[in-house]
Amino acid sequence: MLANTSQLILRNIADLTGKVLFVEPEADQLARQLQTLTAISCYTTDAAVKTQWQDAGVNVYFAAKPDFTEKFDTAVVFYPKSKEQLASTLQLLHSALAEKANVYLVGDNKGGIKSLVNHAEKLGLHAHKLDNAKHCLWFSLTGDLGQLTLRQLSSFTLSLNDKSLQICSYPGVFNHGKLDKGTALLLQQLAHINDGKVLDFACGAGIIGAYLKQQAPAIELYCSDISMLAVEATQATLAANQLSGTVVAADGLPSTPANFKHIVSNPPFHTGIKTDYSISEAFIAQSANRLQKGGTLTLVANNHLAYQQLLEQAFGNIKVLAKANGFVVYQTVKSQ
Repeated sequence: MLANTSQLILRNIADLTGKVLFVEPEADQLARQLQTLTAISCYTTDAAVKTQWQDAGVNVYFAAKPDFTEKFDTAVVFYPKSKEQLASTLQLLHSALAEKANVYLVGDNKGGIKSLVNHAEKLGLHAHKLDNAKHCLWFSLTGDLGQLTLRQLSSFTLSLNDKSLQICSYPGVFNHGKLDKGTALLLQQLAHINDGKVLDFACGAGIIGAYLKQQAPAIELYCSDISMLAVEATQATLAANQLSGTVVAADGLPSTPANFKHIVSNPPFHTGIKTDYSISEAFIAQSANRLQKGGTLTLVANNHLAYQQLLEQAFGNIKVLAKANGFVVYQTVKSQ
């Protein structure tokens, strides 16, 4: 299945010449539809996208700050959800582009690309609309990418239970620059976690994992996220607070360790700009298999989402620990 943005790329495939680099593409089957292109690569910070493009036989650069080993004649950039990411992503590409390389941007209208012309002007660039279909837009981009600013880690101080944490993050990472209301509610319900192997799933900037390790130093902390930007941010958060933990990029639960005593999460429910329950279904099912007997899964979600039914199907028991500000904290116990 192809996202609308990917379908628009195929509609304009004649624009893509020479060595082509696809930048932060969506998690779909686009890589397998590009047989007419003889030299393609992918740059992504998404573990699911990395797997899909590698399985299609494509060379993938998977890092927060990639070390490009070749020059590209064409780059296709998928417009990011966070506008702050665009300048940094384009600056990263500067060293990878051949002289007179073509740069194209594609994005869903609902994802903000309609404002690209103004956005580009503020960056000292020029965006030229070339096509409009599938509720998406196709632009060419010109200008000096080298003058753009590379994304840098930023930080803020979070005070909880008379202790403070330094939280580090990048634009586009969940909890960038502030603590969200859902996570704040979740942190108030974690006193039962004192030891054992503990996973902060979809860790974002690492707030949950750092809080747990600070409050309960005896735990063996693991943090995972599908995004390499989040992985690097969480590593920086732990280091800034002199806390230890293993942080990995993974599509779903990390492969090791085999079992956890506790799993905690403010899980994602979007793929791109669309609500996607398949992420939550997979996460909850995997958690049921990977928790040790008597272990707990504690998560927070918007109260309009159908998490209670998913948890009851997987675990057969569920408790509501708290409700506030449109969020609800659920807890379930692995009974056998």
